[in-house]
Amino acid sequence: MAGWSTYRGSAVSLPLANVDTDQLIPARFMSAPRSEGYGKFLLHDMRRDDSGADSADFVLNRHQEAGVLVAGRNFGSGSSREAAVYALVDAGFRAVIAPAFGDIFASNAVNNGLLPAQVTAEDAEVLHATLGKDCAEMTIDLETGVMTLGNRSIPFQLRDSWRTKLINGWDDIDLTLHHAGAIAAYKDKRHSQTPWAWPSAAD
Repeated sequence: MAGWSTYRGSAVSLPLANVDTDQLIPARFMSAPRSEGYGKFLLHDMRRDDSGADSADFVLNRHQEAGVLVAGRNFGSGSSREAAVYALVDAGFRAVIAPAFGDIFASNAVNNGLLPAQVTAEDAEVLHATLGKDCAEMTIDLETGVMTLGNRSIPFQLRDSWRTKLINGWDDIDLTLHHAGAIAAYKDKRHSQTPWAWPSAAD
């Protein structure tokens, strides 16, 4: 997974609260191999009309080049399915911006290179109002924790460990290995301080 520190891409607004993982990818599609790509399943039922055809009014159908999604509060709530993140990533998204995220969704997002950028409810409203039904270029800087849309610069919250993982393209295992030296030093120190707590070598 490639890391990144600055992203420039088209942003779109989906001003809906409580978009859960079952809406992001309905369960009936999760038996498909990941190798086939999950992007075509993203918000499948929401973006289609009663006949099953793509709705011309749905923002993701009109702006398929979008790489940033500005969403409502509690985005990615519901089940823990990682396929919800796969659907966003496979559809070309690099960041989702919202006032709040489902905890497991946010963690899964970071492990797959997708930024869950948390903003205040007021800043989210500004972004939705600025974008409307259109698409506009946004710049996101992980180092500074600031996104820029037009002449507006808006800060976002992100855990330091998540920032490190996204910039370096790391998952949880990579992050742990980064601290391998400190872990080994701690192990050696504990071994010397409490030798009685360690199993003896086999004869």
